[in-house]
Amino acid sequence: MTTGWFKSSRSGAVNENCVEVRLTPTTIGVRDTKNRTAGALSLHPTTWAAFLTTTKNA
Repeated sequence: MTTGWFKSSRSGAVNENCVEVRLTPTTIGVRDTKNRTAGALSLHPTTWAAFLTTTKNA
């Protein structure tokens, strides 16, 4: 069964900070790979795009 969640391409085997992302037309979900039951952050797609732009330019 697929849930739509996938591991971020920035997460790696040696990286302790792993996140998972789930994309839908109306919401972007982000959660901690190691603590999936802790909940998820839900973002509007424009907010997610702004976040990605900001972090890529940092």
